[in-house]
Amino acid sequence: MTTKTTKTPSTTRSTGTTADTTADTEADEQRYVSLGALRRRMTAERIAYVAGSVGLVIGPHTAAGAGPDAVLGSYGAAGATLAWLTLRAGSDDHHGLLRTCHRALPVLTGAGLYAASVTAPGAAWWEWILPAAWGTVMGWMTPLTRSTDAIAIPDAPPAENVPAQRSYTYPEALAAMWEAAALAPGTRLVAIRQLAEDRPDFDAVIVAERGAAVPNLNPVALAAVFDLPTDAVSVTSIPGSGPGRMALTVAPTLGGAAGPSDLPGLWRSMVSDPGGAAPGMRLIDHKVEENRIVFRVQAEARKMIKLPQAEIARALGMTDAELCMVETNGLGDGLVSVYREHPLLDVREATVEDLTMDERGRIRTGLRHDGRPAHLALYDPVLGAMTDLIVGAPGAGKSVTLHTIMIGERISGVVSIAADAQNGMSLPEANHRIYHFGAGRAAVLATLVAAYELAQHREKVSSANGWSGFAINDPWPLVNLTLDELNLILAADADVPKLFKTAVVGLVSKFQSTGRKFGMGIRLAAQSIHLEDLGDKDKIRANAKQGTVSLGRTNSSTTQHMAADGVIPRGISIEPIPMYFGGGGNDIDAAFDGREVVTGPITAGMSWYIQGGTVYLMRNWRAVKENKTYPHLISLYESAPMPVLGAEEHEIYQRAYAEALPWAEALLLGDADDGTDPAATPIATPGGTADAPAAARPTARPATVKDRILALLADGGRKSTKDLREGIPDATPTGVSNMLSALHREGRIEQYSRGVWQLPAAEPQPDPTDAE
Repeated sequence: MTTKTTKTPSTTRSTGTTADTTADTEADEQRYVSLGALRRRMTAERIAYVAGSVGLVIGPHTAAGAGPDAVLGSYGAAGATLAWLTLRAGSDDHHGLLRTCHRALPVLTGAGLYAASVTAPGAAWWEWILPAAWGTVMGWMTPLTRSTDAIAIPDAPPAENVPAQRSYTYPEALAAMWEAAALAPGTRLVAIRQLAEDRPDFDAVIVAERGAAVPNLNPVALAAVFDLPTDAVSVTSIPGSGPGRMALTVAPTLGGAAGPSDLPGLWRSMVSDPGGAAPGMRLIDHKVEENRIVFRVQAEARKMIKLPQAEIARALGMTDAELCMVETNGLGDGLVSVYREHPLLDVREATVEDLTMDERGRIRTGLRHDGRPAHLALYDPVLGAMTDLIVGAPGAGKSVTLHTIMIGERISGVVSIAADAQNGMSLPEANHRIYHFGAGRAAVLATLVAAYELAQHREKVSSANGWSGFAINDPWPLVNLTLDELNLILAADADVPKLFKTAVVGLVSKFQSTGRKFGMGIRLAAQSIHLEDLGDKDKIRANAKQGTVSLGRTNSSTTQHMAADGVIPRGISIEPIPMYFGGGGNDIDAAFDGREVVTGPITAGMSWYIQGGTVYLMRNWRAVKENKTYPHLISLYESAPMPVLGAEEHEIYQRAYAEALPWAEALLLGDADDGTDPAATPIATPGGTADAPAAARPTARPATVKDRILALLADGGRKSTKDLREGIPDATPTGVSNMLSALHREGRIEQYSRGVWQLPAAEPQPDPTDAE
């Protein structure tokens, strides 16, 4: 028994020769016909059927159409077609047989109908109806066209008929995708910003309808809107906005090795995300300049700004923290500037215009790191006189900073009073170029005494006249007191008697309270200052926040103390200024390579300015030293006349200073170390009060607490400790008690009863406590 194998066209193509395969492939390609061409073929075929049906009706009834040739032709065509079909019927190609049937159908039926019409006598009714029916059926079937196995494909419309396509921007396309997805009906995607031109990353704001909140969005569904990985999409709240607005960030490519275009992703992944250097500190905007990149940062809702400088520098891959500079408003906003090269390497010298006080009471003392001028207020029209703290180690530029400020005071008509605890060596150029310059530690205390008496004079006159507040030169000029090198007095290791230190601290506190109200400011300068060394640190911190704190190059402990004392605003961590520019990792690299460290220029004059809640890095105007002095600063000093006190105030100040200086010198030597608190009165010194006649002002050393206790006991016999304290009001209660104990140990007084004292030689007296 023989088995016949059926071959399909696909089998033939896969098993045939290369030529057959190529031919079949070309035939397949030819079957694809445009829809227009296919329609034209069908139309032509239908027209042929219409013409054929007309011929079938008319032809058999004409002489030519009814002749022997026509009859033989119709029978011959029908027979030939039928024979062809019979031959094809034996083929295994059933699809080919079907095509043959399609092609034979119109010829076989048409020729048969024509032969029947010619053979039948007369004109029967069907000779009219059947040709029309044949033409209709053939026109509907179009068998010849169908036999080609053509596959229609759409036509490309003519260029002139193609409607103009709208060009969508990337943000418009994203907004359309959001709307089409219908993930959160009633919401819109606005403020769309592409983070990099060559990347799909973007951020936007999801806005709900008025009065509605943005619904909780499934991360998976959200990522599906843009066909991106789930971890590339995040939705967060917007600081200061309600639930009707949410921030959308889509960053599938950012966050790895970042270039300038990757900055938002770098900030998000390294700084603001959980585990970053400053979690929750969101990047709001950024810009790239020639020498710096600026990050505009905002804390999350209900959080305070917190920008630790060193941690951020490390997170951004920097090797030099001093090239990363932070600024905040003390609440929720801040700036982080990252520099390629330090912007304060080269600063010009000051001009008269820089140091002339503006309408807000400020002078320009230098440049900020971003190129804007750094201002320091000599006076505030609303707050009055200022309290400033100037801190800087040797070589940090503190002296030039003070010179710059006092030159600004002289140019602006402000009376400058200064005292330099380092015997005048810190500010020699100021001597004889400001109203008063005291040299030495005793001069610091004497200057404070005289300045405080001047403040009391202004207070008394203002009270008598019913004046409220202070106006410059109405009637008195603005006076600013500068005390330099206070560390030589206030430091824990300073070689000064405790009473001397107490007197300085007490007068600083009292002068702040009284002087500020009457146009007298104070500026405290030292290599290192801890607020607790200044007595009432809460008062000093509050006043310094209204003025300026200049934190130059110091050791890290000073910076830490400033932060602990509340001088540096919360949320800001600043790094101590190095001695040289260009430090960073150079010393580590040099140590690793075994070579010497190459240092840059010294950072003298550079400091952190802390003004209220604002902190920024600045550098003072440059000053060049020649022959151990500063000629440019001297010329600026002498560019304007020196402001002085009026005649009455001049006499009060000079007299008070002259009388206080010998007392301060004695106190510094320890000769008056007896418990007296010189700060308890305007002058606990030989000067008494400013209203006392000159003849009543003794020039000798004043009576000590010891002498006054003995005098009170000699005059009044037995006295209780309470009576003695009241009899010496300018001495501290502890000082009186300590001195009573000392006199008792020396045998110069004796205790009559508990808390009652008398001289040893005194006759028995009634006990004053018996009457109580």
